[in-house]
Amino acid sequence: MTRDKRDERLLIVVCGATATGKSGLALVLAQRLGATILSADSRQVYREFDIGTAKPTVAEQQLVPHYLIDICQPTETMTLADYQQRSQTLITQFHQQGITPLLVGGTGLYIRSVTRGLKIPRVAPQAELRSQLASLTQTYIYACLQQVDPVAAQKIHPNDKVRTLRALEVFYVTGKPISEQQGENPPNYPILQIGLDCEPSHLTHRIGQRTAQMIAAGFVEEVEFLCKKYGTDLPLLNTLGYQEVKQYLNGEISLSEAKELTVLHTRQFAKRQRTWFKAVPEIDWFDVQQPDLLEKVWQRVQEFINIA
Repeated sequence: MTRDKRDERLLIVVCGATATGKSGLALVLAQRLGATILSADSRQVYREFDIGTAKPTVAEQQLVPHYLIDICQPTETMTLADYQQRSQTLITQFHQQGITPLLVGGTGLYIRSVTRGLKIPRVAPQAELRSQLASLTQTYIYACLQQVDPVAAQKIHPNDKVRTLRALEVFYVTGKPISEQQGENPPNYPILQIGLDCEPSHLTHRIGQRTAQMIAAGFVEEVEFLCKKYGTDLPLLNTLGYQEVKQYLNGEISLSEAKELTVLHTRQFAKRQRTWFKAVPEIDWFDVQQPDLLEKVWQRVQEFINIA
């Protein structure tokens, strides 16, 4: 008895550190599968931040439908809960159409929110409350957290101000400890996670190449335009690449120094990404330096589809 394609509800993830070639590989896979691509990149969701986020080009988007990019204004905040809801809704829609979507990107928490069905308290950032809490010492606010949510406090490092503030924020807004609102509700469809990786020295070379390509493609002009339109205090302009070019535009460093700093900071970021993804046991890893990378990944995808 043959299976109806519409009965197949699958998800394929392509993840890994920045500059490992996730987008290019996913583009070919999506074309072969007749699939769509869902971005799992926390900066590509924002409009106008294009070159510095390595957003798919117009030509690439014409080859394969891309979703979850350009869905938020730079002045807005895309929360993890917002992303999860949007991605889960799209995946359901594609499954109903008999389409296997590809979830592609390097934002580990975005991917985990989908693959593990993280239960996320839907509490938007409270600027006034955060400001009040941030004015207090970390020792004090952590002690407050230990009182109202000792379970969460055990999982949060005493010096982790960001997570301490978030846990207190959720408690004060909802009246319930964040630890009682968290957990997992994994999806009931099969998931294949493809991870791309390579030796750190090779990855550094790739990061350097991509940084040079970004500059050549008009990255400096993009940052200059965004600074004029939104002001230099826009939080997104303090993220990787944008901050370094902004320093150059302010006359603080030379363009070559901006490039060097971008490569350095991207390499440090990639190291953190590799650590995050290496801790996920479900990921099937592939070395981007092997000449037959595409066919090896394609073979694994075919095995997954036939077995699932």
